[in-house]
Amino acid sequence: MTRRKVGQKKRIGRGSRIARNRSQAARHPAGPHRKSELDGAAEEIVGFLTDSGGSASLDEIMEGCGVSRKKYKEFTKRLKDLCALRVLARAKGKRYSLLPQEESDLLEGTLSMHPKGFGFVSVENPPKGVKLEKDVFISPRALATARHGDRVQLQIIGGRRDRKEGRIVRIVERSMTRLVGIYIDDGPAPHVVPEDEHFTFNIVISKEDAATAVNGDAVVAEITEYREGERNPKGRIREVLGDPNDVQVQTDMVLHKYRLPYRFDEKVEQETAAMDTTVAASPERLDLRELPLVTIDGEDARDFDDAVAVEKTSDGYRLYVSIADVSHYVRPGTSLDQEAYQRGTSVYFPTRVVPMLPEKLSNNLCSLVPDEDRLAFSAILDFDTSGKRIQQKFAKSIIRSRYRLTYTVVKEILVDGDKKAIKQHQPIVAMLTQMAELEGLLETRRMKRGSIGFEIPEAGIEVAADGTVGAISRRERNLAHKIVEEFMLAANEAVAETFAREAGTKMQASFLYRIHETPDPLKVAEFREFAGSMGLMVPDGGASPKWFGHVLASVADTPKEYIVSNLLLRAMKQACYSPHNVGHFGLAAPYYTHFTSPIRRYPDLMVHRALEAFLVSGQAKSGDKKDKTDKKNSGDEAGDFLSKRERVAVDAEREMVSRLQVRYMATKVGEVFPAIISGVTSFGLFVELLDSFVSGAVALTDMKDDYYTLDEKHHRLIGRKSHKIYQIGDCLVVRLASVEVARRRINFVIETGCEEKEGH
Repeated sequence: MTRRKVGQKKRIGRGSRIARNRSQAARHPAGPHRKSELDGAAEEIVGFLTDSGGSASLDEIMEGCGVSRKKYKEFTKRLKDLCALRVLARAKGKRYSLLPQEESDLLEGTLSMHPKGFGFVSVENPPKGVKLEKDVFISPRALATARHGDRVQLQIIGGRRDRKEGRIVRIVERSMTRLVGIYIDDGPAPHVVPEDEHFTFNIVISKEDAATAVNGDAVVAEITEYREGERNPKGRIREVLGDPNDVQVQTDMVLHKYRLPYRFDEKVEQETAAMDTTVAASPERLDLRELPLVTIDGEDARDFDDAVAVEKTSDGYRLYVSIADVSHYVRPGTSLDQEAYQRGTSVYFPTRVVPMLPEKLSNNLCSLVPDEDRLAFSAILDFDTSGKRIQQKFAKSIIRSRYRLTYTVVKEILVDGDKKAIKQHQPIVAMLTQMAELEGLLETRRMKRGSIGFEIPEAGIEVAADGTVGAISRRERNLAHKIVEEFMLAANEAVAETFAREAGTKMQASFLYRIHETPDPLKVAEFREFAGSMGLMVPDGGASPKWFGHVLASVADTPKEYIVSNLLLRAMKQACYSPHNVGHFGLAAPYYTHFTSPIRRYPDLMVHRALEAFLVSGQAKSGDKKDKTDKKNSGDEAGDFLSKRERVAVDAEREMVSRLQVRYMATKVGEVFPAIISGVTSFGLFVELLDSFVSGAVALTDMKDDYYTLDEKHHRLIGRKSHKIYQIGDCLVVRLASVEVARRRINFVIETGCEEKEGH
C-alpha cells in the first residue's frame, strides 16, 4: 500500500468527524477538576517509594514527587493519611516505607474503563475478610492517571449496597503504551483519538511528533507522558497506517489493537533460513509413503497439516491420521520456539493470516503438499464394525500425500455423484466411500454417549481485489467437513487417553489436555428460564451433555437453532488448556487434547513433544524415566498463558469480521432482510440476519406503532395498546436504516413484525 507524504491534501471523512466529536468530549470532561500540585499524590508517593527500594526520607519523597516546601503541611498530611490507610509505615525520624502487600490494605487488580469516564477494578485474590461481590467502582476523580487495562493497586473508600468504591493509589503495570487511533489536525491542538472507546482521553501530539500523518489518518501513537491533573497524556506518532476506510488498514488496526506480532525478528528468520530442508527416511520413522493419504481442506487453504487414509480390515476399519511433524523443526529453547510460544496460535482474518510459524515451515516444510515426502507424526487407530476403537499406535513417520482434496470435491464425489469428479479421482473413490462409512459410525457413537451436536453456521466473507467486501453468506458444512472433524476428534481422544492411562504422573506436567468443565448450575438455570420464555419444551433432568443435546434436537433445522445454540454456549464454561485432565463436557469425552494442528497451535506442539518423549522412554515404564521434554513452557503456567492467547486470537478475528460486516452493510441501506430476535432490552431489540448472521439493533424509539414495555421475566416487549409481543426467537423482516461504520453499529427498523399475541 502506498503511504502518503508530508504536504498531501488533508482528508476529513465521516470516521474523522466521529473522532473529532469524541475528542471534543475528552477536552471537556464532565464535572469540575481542580488542578493542584498534589493531584495524584498518593500514586506519586507509592511509585517513588517503589523505585527507591521501598523506603525514603520526607525530604527525598517531596523532592522526588516535585512538591515545593510551601506544600509541606498538605504533603505531610497526605503521608499521614497513607499511614492510617496502612499503605505506608513511618519509621524513626522522618522516614517512610511501603508496607508489604500482605500487610497493607491495598488491593490489586485490573482496571476496566467505561466510555463515560468511570471504571471498575476486577480484584484478584482479595485478602481474607474482604468480601467483594462485584468489581470495585472507581469514579473519574479517583482514577489518578490509571487507564483501561492497567494493573493497579487501590484502596476501598466506601461503597453502596453490594458494590465497593475505591481509589487508585498506584499503577503497577501499564497495559498500553501504544494505541491505534485517528489523527485529528483541524484545530489548534493536534491529537490522536483512540479508536477503542474504553480509552476516554486524547493523546496530545506536537507538530514535530506527528511524523507524516495528515488529518483523518489511522495511526499508531505512543504515549510518552502521563501528566498529573491532566486528562490527556502527551505522545508521538510511531506509525502512519493510512486511510481507515481501506480494508487492509483496518486489518493493521486490529493487529496493533490486540498487539499481535506480525513480523518475525531477525534471529528467528536466521534460524529458519539455516534449517536443513532434507526430508529422508530413517530407521526411527515408520515409512507410510505407500499409503493413499489425502488432505481435505477449503479451497483457499494455504497450509495442509493433516492427511488421512482409511483401510477396511477383518475387524472393521483402520484409520491413519498423519500430522506434520513440527517438533522436528521447532526445537525447545530456540528463538523460533520462544516466538511460537509467545504467539500461541495463528490468527486468521478474511484478508490475511498471522502465522505462528514462519512461512518456510507453515507453507512449505510442514505443509503436506501432494507428491512430496514430508515428516509426520502418525496416529494409527483400529475400529470395530460399530466404530469402537479397539487399538491404537503412534509413531514418527515419513509420508507422501496423494491428493490435495477440497470439501467441495469430496462432496461432489460422495454426495452429488458427480461423474467428472469421480473419474478424476478414481483411484481413491473406494477409500473415500469407506471414510464416509467410518465417519457415520464414529458420529453415531459419539452422539450416543452424549456429545453435544452444535451446528453453528459461520459467515463466509468475500473480499474483492479492490479491498471491498463483495459478499457475506452462510458457509456450507457438508459430509466432507464431518469426515475431517470426526477423524481429528478420534485422533485427539486416542492420544489423550493413551497419555493419561500409560504415561505416568511424572510426565503429566509436560502434556496439555483440552478441557471443558461442567457448566455453572446458575447459568444453566438462566438458560432454562430463557428457553421457557421462548416456548421451548426443556426436558427434565440435570445439565448433562445429553440434556444439552436434547435441547438442541428440539430446535434442529429451525430458525431458532442458531439462537438456542448461542444461548447454550453462553451457559457453558470456556474450553481451555490444562495439565490436569477433567474431561471435555461438550464432547462427553473423559480424555481429550489437541494433537492435530501443531503448525498453528502451540499446545499441539507441546503434546507432540510429550508424546514423543513417552514413546521413546517406553510405554510400560514411562513414568519411571526422566522426562526429556522442555520444562520451561509446561504445566499450569503454559496452560493459562496459551488459553489467553487463544482468546485474544478469537477476539481479534471476531472484531475483524465485525469491521468488514459494517462496511458491507453500509452499501445495503434501505434493503430488507429476514431476521431473528436474539436479545430484548429496555431500549429495544437485538436481531441477527438469517442469511449472513450480521447482528444489529432495533431501537425502541423506532417502534412507533405502539408504546412498548419490557417484560423482563419473559424476555419480551409488549405493546400497551395492541398487546403485540416481540420475543427472543421470533422471526422478523427488518429494513436497514443506517450504519455507523466507525462505531460498528448497524441499525434496523421493523418492516413486518410478528403475529399479534394476546395476553401477558
